[in-house]
Amino acid sequence: MVVIAEQWVVYLDAIKKMMATPKGMEIDFRKPQGAPALVPADGVSWQIFANPVSLFIGGVAAVLLELAEPSVRTGVWEHSSFRQDPLSRLHRTGYAAMVTVYAPRHEAERMIGRVVRAHDRVRGKTPDGQDYYANDPRLLDWVHATATWGFTEAYHLYVHQLTAAQRSSAFKEGETAAGLYGASGAPNDWLGWEALLAKTAPTLEDHPIMSEFLDLMETTPLLPKPLRGAQRLLVRAAVSMTPEPVRSLGRLRDRGLRRGETMLVRASGRMASLFPMSALPPLQATKRMQATGEFNAGAAGHS
Repeated sequence: MVVIAEQWVVYLDAIKKMMATPKGMEIDFRKPQGAPALVPADGVSWQIFANPVSLFIGGVAAVLLELAEPSVRTGVWEHSSFRQDPLSRLHRTGYAAMVTVYAPRHEAERMIGRVVRAHDRVRGKTPDGQDYYANDPRLLDWVHATATWGFTEAYHLYVHQLTAAQRSSAFKEGETAAGLYGASGAPNDWLGWEALLAKTAPTLEDHPIMSEFLDLMETTPLLPKPLRGAQRLLVRAAVSMTPEPVRSLGRLRDRGLRRGETMLVRASGRMASLFPMSALPPLQATKRMQATGEFNAGAAGHS
């Protein structure tokens, strides 16, 4: 038991570092007091995004769906630092998600504006000659929807079961941010997500980059060496939750959870909810909003 407790402390410390503020993205989530975020403080998103385990799992699953789409895959792999510096890339992407959910609205709008301007320069051709443009609303709809699905479903499967209404609410709560990014047709409920998945499914394809991405997620030192097995476990959890038709693609076969491992992932996810960290955005934002009466005390704490 002592060894397990010590490992858990090491694990939480590593998670804390992953969720800390990246250089150049400094934002104070604690003030001004009562300043609303893009996402309502009493919504389900504040609960979902407070759990670092499901955020990691859901983020990996979302990227798998994005890499299955040819235009998104080419843009991500040719115009980002995923290959060269996956740790920094994951750190900045995860923090940007925190800003979108928890930061005062004006800070989130400013960050999204910078992202949109950066994406405006990302354009080119896929290997089969199709033009792509990062700010194409069709691609933005897919990226925004897969991210919302990934974080929500990972929380639902591995932390705390959500109702159908809560899963739909996660999409509705992200509607403002989606619009700011330019995802004008992003789904605003779970049925809309299922419709978009069915519509996009014929274009999704297997590709070696998906294997390369999973290998990076398993081998990049996100967690300390003694916990590298736990890191691989979380990556397998992401593969296991991936929906069809992507789940059946050849490069994902045999990379999901093994017998009995789902319980381990759930234990990890639920344990993370019991140790909220005051130095990180969820609880800092909670303190900002508690005086307004809007905040539900359980939203960014445990389930």
